[in-house]
Amino acid sequence: MYFYRFTNKQYRNMKKKSLLGIILTLLCLSLTILSFNYPQQAQGFKNLKVLPKDISKKQLDSVMDYYTVSLGVRCGFCHARLADTTKRGLDFASDKKEEKSRAREMITMTSFINKGYFDEVHSSKSDTIRTVTCFTCHRGKNDPTNTKLLEQYNSVKAERKKK
Repeated sequence: MYFYRFTNKQYRNMKKKSLLGIILTLLCLSLTILSFNYPQQAQGFKNLKVLPKDISKKQLDSVMDYYTVSLGVRCGFCHARLADTTKRGLDFASDKKEEKSRAREMITMTSFINKGYFDEVHSSKSDTIRTVTCFTCHRGKNDPTNTKLLEQYNSVKAERKKK
C-alpha cells in the first residue's frame, strides 16, 4: 500500500482552504436567513393617544422628526427623562411634561382645522394653503407667532358643536 504524505506547507494550505470554505458557507447561510422578511410584531408603543395605535416605528420617527424641526426643539422638550437616574434617555410613554399634553392638543387642533376647512386632495387652487401644519404657525420656533390660536380653535369648535 502506498500512502501519500503531505508536507507541512501542503497541510497548512489545505487547512486554510477548508476554513475559508466553512466561513464562506456560514456567511452565505447567515445572509440567507437575514434576508427573509419575517412578519413584524406590533411595535407596542405605549400611551399613543392622538397618533394611530398601529403606527410603524419608521412612521413614528418621521412624525417626531417633523415636530422637532417645525418647533425648533429636541425630543426632551416634550418627553420627560427616565425616572431611573442611573440611565440616560427619555421616557416616551410618560405624561409628566405639560408640553406633551399641549402637543396633543395642537395635533388635534390642526387635524380639526384641516378636516373642517381644507381639502388637500381636491383643491382646485394650486397657490393656496392645502393644509395647516405645525410649521404653519411655529416656523421653527417653540412659541408660535400667533399665541391666540388655541383659544380661537376652542371657540370655533364650541360654535360648531352648538350648530
